[in-house]
Amino acid sequence: MRKCVDLVFITISSPLKIGIYENKILIQTVTSDEKSSDVLPKIFSELDKKYEIKALIYANGPGSFMAIKIAYIFLRTLSILRNIPLYGADAFYFNENQPIKAIGKLFFVKISSEIVTQKLETAPEASFELPSVLDYSKLNTTATPFYGIGAVG
Repeated sequence: MRKCVDLVFITISSPLKIGIYENKILIQTVTSDEKSSDVLPKIFSELDKKYEIKALIYANGPGSFMAIKIAYIFLRTLSILRNIPLYGADAFYFNENQPIKAIGKLFFVKISSEIVTQKLETAPEASFELPSVLDYSKLNTTATPFYGIGAVG
């Protein structure tokens, strides 16, 4: 009998990180420096053989527009075809609320529950990590991507 797990995808930075969670606890991490479009199907196929996947969760932004789009399309398709719930979590959940690079000197920042852009001269490099315990209260069923600003800023 395969373990029932939730998969968490952080594709908005390199390396791409996927967390495998059993009963909210991180039991395995998969990382890759390959492009999301190339590696997501491979990794998912391997995990699907090993685990029974009960939920898909991804960092739905802000971050790399292309990475968010690719992850959303891939995961939403799986969600529909396999009848697996898809959840989104804002990227700040995975980087301890540090500013996230937008464009130029603009950064996304989270103030209370609102995500805005601010001009910052310097900001720490955003490092995204999988939490050791998954907090379901940080997830939302509105898993559509959050872009925050237009493609040209």
